[in-house]
Amino acid sequence: MLFNSHVFILVFLPLCWVGFVLAGRWLGARPARAWLVASSLFFYGWWNPRYLGLILASVAVNFVLGRALAARADRGAPRGGLLALGVTANLGALAYFKYANFFVDTLAALGVWELRLQTIVLPLAISFFTFQQIAYLVDAWREGRAERDLLDYTLFVTFFPQLIAGPIVHHKEMLPQFEALPAGRPKRRHLEVGCTIFFAGLFKKVVIADGVATWSTPVFESVALGALPGAAESWAAALAYTFQLYFDFSGYSDMAVGLGLLFGVRLPLNFASPYRATSIIDFWRRWHMTLSRFLKEQLYIPLGGNRHGSTRRYVNLMITMVLGGLWHGAGFTFLAWGALHGFYLLVNHAWRALRGEPERDEAGEGGAFGRIAGRVLTFVAVVFGWVLFRAEHFGDAVVLYEGMLGLRGVGGLSGAGGGLVELGVLAALTVFCMTAPNLHEWMGAEEGALAPPGALRETPARLRWRPTPAFAGAMAMVAAAAVLGIQRYSEFLYFQF
Repeated sequence: MLFNSHVFILVFLPLCWVGFVLAGRWLGARPARAWLVASSLFFYGWWNPRYLGLILASVAVNFVLGRALAARADRGAPRGGLLALGVTANLGALAYFKYANFFVDTLAALGVWELRLQTIVLPLAISFFTFQQIAYLVDAWREGRAERDLLDYTLFVTFFPQLIAGPIVHHKEMLPQFEALPAGRPKRRHLEVGCTIFFAGLFKKVVIADGVATWSTPVFESVALGALPGAAESWAAALAYTFQLYFDFSGYSDMAVGLGLLFGVRLPLNFASPYRATSIIDFWRRWHMTLSRFLKEQLYIPLGGNRHGSTRRYVNLMITMVLGGLWHGAGFTFLAWGALHGFYLLVNHAWRALRGEPERDEAGEGGAFGRIAGRVLTFVAVVFGWVLFRAEHFGDAVVLYEGMLGLRGVGGLSGAGGGLVELGVLAALTVFCMTAPNLHEWMGAEEGALAPPGALRETPARLRWRPTPAFAGAMAMVAAAAVLGIQRYSEFLYFQF
């Protein structure tokens, strides 16, 4: 079931919310949480009921392992082996479903092994709930404490607003909120802010992301069939995909935040205007923030972080980014995309170290000119990276890169006015994403997401959202445009990861 579908917006969500409120009012908070768990499992099973067993087994195994780690800590018994078992089991399941075909097909292509596997269907959300539970086990090992309530733990893993494509939530953020849910007593402000954020996110997906996809997808598909686009068409396709991916995933994340708030739950912020970043370091503090947090806490720091000299730091960065690329998909293009961003980070850190200020604050670096130059350079580097991220094969990416570098001439664009509308929209989106406040900054004091300190800049009070008839009318038009714009049920791009 998709957030951007009529059955979700008009049937599932109203029934889920009304059932949650009535269960809380008539039966109490715990039955209301049980209703949310049941609704979340129904939401997940709508895609394929077969995989309900997988997610329930994952929940049960990790809950038991967490309790066992806490019990061993109480007795002072060794628990490193148990943690290794838990992490291996989680990664083993992920590796089988996500990477087995890729691994076997690669060996076959190299002539090492002739075995072929039938295509293994990737279970929805397995990358997200696997990372979520690994972080839980690591914390249970470190702190000797684990969740004792299976219902709350199940809700932590399966809560439908964030289940399919994140954000990757942390149990310390979520479990206390679930225990304090205002079941049966919904807050008006939660409904106002939650609906605003949800429908703004829906507008991002349906109107902007799906709109610019009509400019990027045909070019990438034609390249896969042998087309050789020129510079104008190659850049237009790369930019269109750059905005398609951003508005698709940030739209999903905003919708998740809005949905969570309808039930009184604040989910973590996942995007903080990444195309305003002044460096690649800054970009990864803003793009898919919960994945960056997980990779930093569970991989980069355990590898040694920056504690053992610059060479070791660069190695750790590269390992982290390559594995982060592989997390996004089982393919050499994703590995290359991760390695490219690892290289970007190495250059960025080396440049800052050369200047003698490796920990310099991004916001004030180089003055106004330096910020503008850094923002433009970072954006161009990110756009080049997205070509690898989108291309099916290396050869397709090479063709697009040759076109972007002008090796086949400028070429032209099809469409109204020779592509002038397309170019105008892409230019406007570029300026908007690099300068304008984002949705959560616009919400100001009514922000519905859990945001790290300093992640969001202050928006002038006169521009900030307020619960007034004028703002309500404007958002009603946005919601109507988004709902009426749902002509086909297009999956969110991060569903494939």
